[in-house]
This record gives sequence, C-alpha cells and structure tokens, in this order.
Amino acid sequence: MKTVEYNREKAKQYAKKWAYFRNPAYYDYDKIGGDCTNFVSQCIFAGSSCMNYEKAGWYYKNANQKSPSWTGVEFLHQFLTKNKSVGPFGRIVEKEELQIGDMIQLSFDGNIYSHSLFVIEKTQDDIYVATHTFDSYGKRLSSYQYNKTRMIHIEGVRIW
Repeated sequence: MKTVEYNREKAKQYAKKWAYFRNPAYYDYDKIGGDCTNFVSQCIFAGSSCMNYEKAGWYYKNANQKSPSWTGVEFLHQFLTKNKSVGPFGRIVEKEELQIGDMIQLSFDGNIYSHSLFVIEKTQDDIYVATHTFDSYGKRLSSYQYNKTRMIHIEGVRIW
C-alpha cells in the first residue's frame, strides 16, 4: 500500500459544480435526515478517487449499498481519523492547519456533531465552505450559529 496526494483542487471544483444541485449518481438524503455528509463525501471522493469497501470502510454504490461513514456525520469523522487502510485519511487540526478540501463538522448543542461542511477557501479573517441540506457555496463559517467545531485535515489517500 502506498500514500498518494489528495487532489484538493479537484475536490473544490466538484463542490463548486454540485453545491446547489444534486449529482444524479448519488441519492439525495435531504428528506431523510440531510444531505450534508453525503455531499462532503462526494467532494472528498472527487479529490481522492478511492473508496474503501471494507466492513467499516467508506463507500457508495447506491442509496441502499453505502457505508454509514458515507452519510453519517460521526461515522465519517471516525473513518477519516482512524483509517489505516485504503482511502482518504486525516486528523483533527486547529483552524491554522485547515486547508481547501478539508472538512468541518458543527455541533449546535455542544454535544452531538450534526452538520458537515467542505472547506473551499481560507483567509486570515474567515473560512468559506460549501454544503448541502442548507445549500451554499462560499458561505462564511462565522455566519453559522454553533456551539463547537471539529476540523479534519485530509492528509492523503492510501491506495494498493
């Protein structure tokens, strides 16, 4: 197994194309809990080109054949930060280490993380994100009302 670079620009371009639309290759989960993590997974996949089909992996075949980590906020966090096998992997970082193509998760109540955002730009003053459920592209992180954030930097992609 070897590690390859995560294509942040490709991931960002995917986010730009699909932030206000739904890619017909993927099910739209808006009516059954939200589409934010599904969208972030799609963006990360666009930049990694690699899924992990293991039992606790990260993959999407169709609406009924997908890993919990593809659409679940907590499951995606667990996969990215604990993945030692194929696919993208990352770690929790502070704002200073965040880059385009990384992920932010929000906790509105201070206990449960329930919304995933995809980072498309970072300035000294703010972070700009794209997301589904509350569709946006270029929305300031500072415009959200939340209790806690969890920032995950994608370090790379492991392939066979």
